[in-house]
Amino acid sequence: MAISVQGFIKLANYYNQTAMLMSAICVQKGGIAMENYVGRFFAADVLEYIVEYGRRLQSAGVAIPAEIVAVINRFAAQYERVRDLATPTQKPFHEMTLAEFEKVMNI
Repeated sequence: MAISVQGFIKLANYYNQTAMLMSAICVQKGGIAMENYVGRFFAADVLEYIVEYGRRLQSAGVAIPAEIVAVINRFAAQYERVRDLATPTQKPFHEMTLAEFEKVMNI
């Protein structure tokens, strides 16, 4: 897939729709907090992918409108807050620390 501004916009829209759906599910399930929702790991992985796509888009030398650069920066800042929720490079359970295991297992 060629890196393009339109591709980034589609990914950003997908993430925004996913976040809205997750919020609706949390409300429907009795108002559970987003940080306790099991889908937060998936959302962090998607956000990580979008941030990497934006980084590659910026390094590709493509003319990017200022509004899109602002969105790329906003997603990067948002990802920094949830970076620890992203799936690790699949470290085996037996190599995880207790804190890492508890975070993965949502204990």
